[in-house]
Parts: sequence; structure tokens; C-alpha cells
Amino acid sequence: MAAFTLAHLSDPHLPPLPSLRLRDLAGKRALGYLNWTRNRRNVHKRDVLDALVSDLQAQKPDHIAITGDLVNLALEAEFAPSRAWLESVGAPERVTVIPGNHDAYVRATQHRFAEAWGNYRDGDDATDAGVTFPSLRRRGPLALISVSSAVPTPPLMATGRLGRTQLDGLGRMLAGLSAEQAFRVLLIHHPLRSDSRIKRLTDSSQLLAVLKQHGVELVLHGHDHVHSTIWIDGPNGSIPAIGVPSASAVAHGRYPAAAYNLFAIEREGAAWRCEQTVRGIDDTRRVQQLRQTQLI
Repeated sequence: MAAFTLAHLSDPHLPPLPSLRLRDLAGKRALGYLNWTRNRRNVHKRDVLDALVSDLQAQKPDHIAITGDLVNLALEAEFAPSRAWLESVGAPERVTVIPGNHDAYVRATQHRFAEAWGNYRDGDDATDAGVTFPSLRRRGPLALISVSSAVPTPPLMATGRLGRTQLDGLGRMLAGLSAEQAFRVLLIHHPLRSDSRIKRLTDSSQLLAVLKQHGVELVLHGHDHVHSTIWIDGPNGSIPAIGVPSASAVAHGRYPAAAYNLFAIEREGAAWRCEQTVRGIDDTRRVQQLRQTQLI
């Protein structure tokens, strides 16, 4: 049987911003808009994002995971374009998306991503009432487990939180999957470890405890806009947790240019095999392979 290929990209921060009205810039959005006009609009480029997605589609992955931050200030006018962009990436059956902190940037629109993205973030057993997290999608040999760390935060903060309800639900879900021969992939926006007080997952220690008890085969996240691989404790060994740069970024400072990951996953006897391929944008806005790594 051929390997199942899972693609992962994150943090497209879809440019450009729509036209704004003065009343759109109350509270936290005012600082976010200032940051966009001074810095971020020079980093996040639509042609970079389009080139990356075109290359990803040419690789013909079996499924695509997008780990949040599709929008920037969570303006009402940003959500319809984010849905249109998702549709350009692929059909809901082939694309799974979860929210990032920018998608729930302020309380007034923290619910809008769920309405706009609909069946791109629903679990297989979603009801008419919509998705609740954690949610589960089965694709080939994969069990894709989505959680949401996206919560509105005060100005200058970009922390995330799962909360007890999600953590308890995740534990139950993983316990239920333990008897199955499934390659379990946890999708989360925030990294599981961070040195930044203003960008961390505030209940990461509780999440790490759940994963140490029940285990998954792979964790995918965004948020930091860098290539990242850490190993966390699982019940039967170490689990790779992989981060990826922003999908629309040009290289700037310590942050690399846009990239995405491909994971070739297959069963070999009683064990799983997973190979990571990293593809990224070069200085000419072309996408090339950066490296391959045998994870498992």
C-alpha cells in the first residue's frame, strides 16, 4: 500500500487587509493595525502564498492540514475571503483547518471563523449545531484530532488556552483511539513549549500530561512562524511536534521565508513509518525542497 501523504501549512495571514472604517480600530485592533501598516504588510505577500499553495497542490497530497491564523484582525470583512481562499486550496473533504489567535482576535468576532469555515473544520460526527473541540476526522490511516487554542487576549498578548473541557475531551478521545491501528495527528495552533510569556500556550503542562498518558504519533502547530521540531514524552517513547513558518512570509530577521511540510505515512509491520519533507520559497519566489527527515 502506498504511503498516505499529509501536507501541513500554517499562518497565511491573508493579505491584503480589507478597507477599514474608523470604528473598526477600537481596542486591540488599533495596535494590530499599526503593526500591520509598519511591519506585517511588508512581510506577508499574496504572491508568496499563491506560489506555495500551487507547489503544494502539485505534490498531490492526500490531505492538507492548516493550523490557523488565516486572518489578521478578525474584521468582519476578512472572513468571506478566508473561506474563498480555503476553497481555492481544496475541497472540505481534503482540507482540515483549525483557528489561531488572530482568527479569534477580539471578542466581538471570535465566533466568525466557525461560521465562515463551516465544513472545513467540522469533525466527521459534527451536528447542525457545529463543531466542538476536540474534533476527529478519519482520513486513510490517519486520525486527525483538532483542538482550538484560539482565545481573545488583551493588547500585546498572543497567548492560547485549551481549557479543562477540551483537555478532558481530548483525553477521552485518545483513550477511545488507543485500541485502533490509527496514526494519530494532533492539530493545534500554539506550540507545546514556548519561552515567550506573551505567546505561550498557558495550559501547555496539562496538555503535555494528557499526551504523556495517552500518546499521539505526531503534533502539528503554527504560531511561531519558524521551522521547529521538538520531542515530547509519550507513553511509548518520544513524539515529534512540528512547527512551520508563515505560509505567506518573505524572509525577515530571524524568521525564514514561507514553507510547508509533507509527511509520508505508512504502516510497516507492527510499527509506523513517517518521513518529513520540507519545501519552501527561495529568493526568486520559487519553491524548492529544503530537506527530508525520517521522523519515525
